[in-house]
Amino acid sequence: MKLNYKRTILIGLAFMSICSFWQFYDNEIPKILTYHFGLGETWTGVIMALDNVLALFMLPLFGTLSDRANTRIGKRMPFILAGTGASAVLLFLLIYVAHISDNLALFIVILLFLLLSMGTYRSPAVALMPELTPAVHRSKANAIINLMGTLGAVYTLVMIKVLLKSAANEADTNYIPLMLSLVIFMVVTVALLFITIPENKLITKVRENVPDFDGEGGSISKELAESNPDISDGSVKEVLPKDVKRSMSFLLLSVFLWFTAYNAVTTAFSRYVTEVWDLHNGAYADCLMIATISAVFAYLPIGILSAKIGRKLTILLGVTLMTLCYLAAALMPSYNSVLNFYFALIGIGWAAINVNSYPMVVEMGQSSVIGKYTGLYYTFSMAAQVFTPIFSGFLLEHVSYRTLFPYAVVFSCLAFITMIMVRHGDTKPPKKKHILENFDVDD
Repeated sequence: MKLNYKRTILIGLAFMSICSFWQFYDNEIPKILTYHFGLGETWTGVIMALDNVLALFMLPLFGTLSDRANTRIGKRMPFILAGTGASAVLLFLLIYVAHISDNLALFIVILLFLLLSMGTYRSPAVALMPELTPAVHRSKANAIINLMGTLGAVYTLVMIKVLLKSAANEADTNYIPLMLSLVIFMVVTVALLFITIPENKLITKVRENVPDFDGEGGSISKELAESNPDISDGSVKEVLPKDVKRSMSFLLLSVFLWFTAYNAVTTAFSRYVTEVWDLHNGAYADCLMIATISAVFAYLPIGILSAKIGRKLTILLGVTLMTLCYLAAALMPSYNSVLNFYFALIGIGWAAINVNSYPMVVEMGQSSVIGKYTGLYYTFSMAAQVFTPIFSGFLLEHVSYRTLFPYAVVFSCLAFITMIMVRHGDTKPPKKKHILENFDVDD
C-alpha cells in the first residue's frame, strides 16, 4: 500500500492549525503582558512557561485518553474538534479582554483556560497520522505533517506583518484583526480536516489493506540487544549498558541546553528588537520567518550530510553555527539587514540539530520501548522551555536586554561540550529512497 499524499496533507491540517496558534503565542503574548499590562520580564517569563509546564502532564494524559476513546467519529477527532472550538472561543475572549480593559487577572485566567484547551488535542492531533498511515510510510508522512506545521507558523508571521498596524505606543497595538485571522484559520482548517478525513472508515480501510499495520518499525541498538537478549518478549527489564546510559545522559543534557538557548531567543526576540533596536509592530517577524524557511530548505541537505559524516558531527556543526550567529547578533549595536542572514544560518543550524538528535536518542534504546525514549526526549526539551523564559526573563529585567544573545551563546557552548561526550547513537542512516524521508524531524 502506497502513501496517500493527499490524505496525509489533509491530516496535517490539524498540526497546521496548532502551529499557527503557537507562533502567535510565543511572539505576541509576551508583548501584550509587557507593554499592555506592564508586567515585568520575570513574571512574563513565568507566565510564558505555563504552556510547557502544562504540556509535561497534559500531552501524555490526553494522548492516552484518545487511545482509549471509541466514538462514532473516531478516537482522535472528538478531541481535535472540541479542543479547536474551545481554543478559538478562548483566543477571541483573550484578545477582546486585552483590547477593552487592563484587567490582568481576568486575562491570565482566560489564558490559562486557553492553554488547557490547546493541551487537550495536540497529542490526539499528532497521533492521527500514525493511526491512518502504514508503519513503512510514517517517515514520509511525518515529513509532510511537519511541513504543514511550518506553513501554519509562516501564515501567522505573514499575518503579523500585514495586520499589526503602527501605534505610537506599543500598549495601544490593535490585535483584533490578527486574532480574527487566526481564529478563522484554525476553525476552517480543522473543519476541512473533519469533512475530508472520516477517521473510523479510514482506519478500517488501512488495516484491511495492511495486515501487519500494527507491526513495529525502527531499529534496535545492537549493543543493547546483545546486553538484553530476552528484552523483546518482555521477560526482563531493559537495562542500558553503563556506557550507553552515560551517552544517553549527556545527549539528553545537550537537548536541554540547546533548547534553553534557542527558546530564549525565539521567546524574547520580539521585545528585544523593541527595547534594544527601537523597532516596532511586528518588525521582528522577518527574521523569524527567514529562520523557519531556511530550516525547511535545509532538511534535505542536512539529511545527505548526516549520511556521509554522521549524526554527532552534524549536530556539532549545527551548534557551532548557531553559537557564532548568536555571538554576531550580540555584537550588533543596532539593527542591520545582515541579521536576516544570521537568522537564516540559525535556521540551518537548528535543522542540523533536530534532524539528528531525536534519532540518536531512539538509537540507544529498543523499538519495543520507543515511546519511553520519545517521552524522555520531550521531557528534557520541555523542561528547558519551562526554565529558560523564567531565567532569561530575570536577566532581561534586572540586568539588561542585551544579555539575551550572550545568554544563548553560553548555553550553546555548554551544549557543544556535553555533545562531545556522547559516544553512542551515531549510526549513519542508510541512503533515503525518497526525498521526503530527509524531512523526518520531531515536531
